Amino acid sequence: MVDRICSEIQNQKDYLNGANIETIYLGGGTPSVLSPNELDQIFQQLANTFNINTASEITLEANPDDLNDKFLGYLKDYSPVSRLSIGIQSFLEEELKFMNRAHNAKEAYSSIDKVRKYDFEEFSTDLIYGSPLSNLESWEKNLNTMLELQVPHISCYALTVEEKTALDHQIKKGLTPAPLEKDASEQFLFMQAFFNTHNYIQYEISNIAKEGHFAKHNSNYWKGVPYLGIGPGAHSFDGKNRQWNLSNNALYMKNIENNIQHYEVEELTDRDRYNEYVMTGLRTIWGVEK
Repeated sequence: MVDRICSEIQNQKDYLNGANIETIYLGGGTPSVLSPNELDQIFQQLANTFNINTASEITLEANPDDLNDKFLGYLKDYSPVSRLSIGIQSFLEEELKFMNRAHNAKEAYSSIDKVRKYDFEEFSTDLIYGSPLSNLESWEKNLNTMLELQVPHISCYALTVEEKTALDHQIKKGLTPAPLEKDASEQFLFMQAFFNTHNYIQYEISNIAKEGHFAKHNSNYWKGVPYLGIGPGAHSFDGKNRQWNLSNNALYMKNIENNIQHYEVEELTDRDRYNEYVMTGLRTIWGVEK
């Protein structure tokens, strides 16, 4: 897989028309399961293909249980990673078990301590609200923990029940109650008021940060800046057209290996681009220009 990802990077070297690379984001899965050698291979290929010296933010998504001393030491001293996005989801044991997370509450807390120990000043944590176990009391506990730990950037997402997942199956069988939209709405509004009184800025519907700690990469998505996505299921946008890679791992690797087109393209009309500009712009504090 890493070999094929590197091949795709090389194949797509002209996609951004020589534009300087502002940000790099390794995510959309769990790149922290890769070894340092595998990450080195990807970073080396990026450096050989693009000018990544211009990148002011390089983010790696990570599970709390992957952030051990050895891995963090590698990231800090031997990789270009400057920012971490930690998939904590909750600091409450029962909610983590419900979400079938690999880490426990103790690891959620310790991951932030370790990130600080290795001087990562820029990091973000994910929280999920609106689960059947979540209520205003438990949600407030999670938010207060973020305050106590002085997390600079927080992403809050409503629980989504995807089709054909274990949770979807349990709900349909009546083994688990379905999440209620009114509960998620109530918790979302509570979160807005909570952070507003504690000097955090909700600069996008799902993203809250202290002044000076907004995520540059995600902000560029919402502002319509072109981007290149690499790997299975990755999306790209060149300013006029959108494309997305095959999401089947085996088929993606086979097509890359055999030099067969591995993506689909959607040509955006002026109307499409206008609608997308309004849709993404209205998610943010910057809004849209009339």
